[in-house]
Order: sequence, then structure tokens, then C-alpha cells
Amino acid sequence: MKYETLTFDGEVLRLLDQRKLPNAIEYFEAKTYKDVEYAIADMVVRGAPAIGAAAAFGVYLAAAEYVGLSREKFLAKLSEASQVLESARPTAVNLSWAIGRMANKVAKMEGDPVGSIVDSLLEEAKAIAREDVETNKAIAHHGNDVVSPGSTILTHCNTGALATVGWGTALGIILEAHNSGKDIKVFVDETRPRLQGARLTAFELVEAGIPTTLIADSVAATLMKEDKIDLVLVGADRIAANGDTANKIGTFMLSELAGRFGVPFYVVAPVSSIDLSIPDGSFIEIEERPAEEVTHIGGVQIAPEGVKVYNPAFDITPHGNINGIITERGIIRPHYSKNIGELLEVAP
Repeated sequence: MKYETLTFDGEVLRLLDQRKLPNAIEYFEAKTYKDVEYAIADMVVRGAPAIGAAAAFGVYLAAAEYVGLSREKFLAKLSEASQVLESARPTAVNLSWAIGRMANKVAKMEGDPVGSIVDSLLEEAKAIAREDVETNKAIAHHGNDVVSPGSTILTHCNTGALATVGWGTALGIILEAHNSGKDIKVFVDETRPRLQGARLTAFELVEAGIPTTLIADSVAATLMKEDKIDLVLVGADRIAANGDTANKIGTFMLSELAGRFGVPFYVVAPVSSIDLSIPDGSFIEIEERPAEEVTHIGGVQIAPEGVKVYNPAFDITPHGNINGIITERGIIRPHYSKNIGELLEVAP
């Protein structure tokens, strides 16, 4: 995609403002870690890998802000800032993964001066961003194997370059299949309530010249019943040790439909989205978003005043509904508890 999701010039983290797409291409400038926390919480930047990379630069911005303090005060302030960043959104594990990686870098520099720690944190944040693009291209290479020539693919929410530092996860596979001449077609569901499918995924696919049809979320069942979908590819914000997966609300419904009509259903995510600390999906905290996301569209109220709203941002897809989990290290197949553990034991 010709628009970069995030860039850092050494002082300012520029984030493509995904609240404004597709109607405007605008960049949000984060100059402090608090700006980054706001950008994550308000979904200026979204998508688990992109959130993780943005948070890493947020940690660096905090370190640069506190570089003049004594070592003890510096470490205390840095820890406080990291906690603020980590609390911005609770479900996507890449957020805590990236912040943990930055913390590990600090822990390994016990005898180094503060200035050296700050410099190292910048390099680590850059490495996280760089590695994300490499990871996504490896995911696309492995995932292309499940796409047959002439396939019609259904995807949910946004898993492209906008959700990552570059290239994408599930959408990256679609791009790889298109570029390898497989003559694919894509159905994109709108993904209520924030319409990431309509606003973001359709935008990316049209930019890439991939034949794309936008549907209301409720059309998916009809398409599968009529045998018009060959494959479902979705992303993941957190994957439990047994393969249960948290992803954008509506993913579970699609997995049930895919099982009913015999459509292969694959989850696509980097291994950094796998959280071995939780045994299954019941341990994943599900973020609940503001009521206005449901009662309003584009700032226009569509529901009556005073109506109650339940707006979970994610749902849990049980591992039994998933044909495979596509990662940069290959495709994980059932039995997930065994195969996820074995995959993560292998050095990258």
C-alpha cells in the first residue's frame, strides 16, 4: 500500500489516522507516550501488530522524555509510562508483547547509563517495526498454499497493511495470492460497528486492484449457503494455548457458518499473538467499546436516545471451528495444544 501506517523520524511518530479513512488521508502526530496511548485507545491506529509497534515507539518517547532524570527515577517513570500504554486496549496481546520486549531490553542493561538505554530502546522499537513486515511476508508465503486458483475468499474486519506496519496478515495472503496470478475474488463484510471492512479493507483491496465486493455482515450466510465462498481468512488479536482465538466481533459467527456449510476457516496471525499464559479463550479479557459506536454512524445518530447498548469489540472463536492457524513459521493444524507448543519451542 502506498500509504504508510506508521513512520518515526526520531522525534515524532506519524500514524495514518484510520478514523478518517477512506474519505481523507491524514496523519496523527504523536510526540509523547501519552499521545501514543490516546492514538491506540481511540483507534487512530488499530490492528494487533500495528498497536504493538506503535506502543514500542511510545515506550521510546517516554524514555526520551525522562532521559535527564537519575537512573532510579528514570526507571520508575518508564515503568509507569509502559503501564499506561499497556492499559490502552486490553485484548490484543501484541500490545503487552511489544512493551514486554522493550522492558526486557532495559532489564539487560543493568549497568548502562540512561542515555545508552534510551538509544537501545529506539533501536528495539525500529526492530519490532521492521520485523513485523518481514513476518507478514513470511505469513503470506505460507498462507498462499491454502488458496486455490480461482478462489473466492471472504474476509472480516481489516488485516492488511493498515493493521500492521506493512503488508498485512490475512489480507497479506490475499495480496500474495493475487500477485501470484491465482485470479482470486474477495468478499469483504462491512464489519459493524466501526465498519473496518467497508472503510479500510475495501480501501486496501481497491488500491491493490483486487476484484472486491462489499457486503453487509448478514449476507455471509447466504453466500456460503449458495456455495459462493471457497475460503474464509480472518486475523487474531490473541490466541490461547489451546487455539481458541479472540478476534473482531462477528468472527465467531463466521466460523460457525463456515463449519455448517463446509467452508475452510483459517486464522492468520504472527506467533507474537499466541499467549501461552492462558489455557483457553475464557481467560481472554474482551474489551467493551463506547455505546456511540453502535448508536451513531459517521457521527449521525441512528438509534433512539436512552436505548441500552452492548458493544463488545471482540469475540472468541473456539479452536474446534478453525481449520488452521497460519503463522510466519508455518501452518498450525489440530491438535492445537500440542502443535502450538511444539511450534513455539522451535527457534525462529
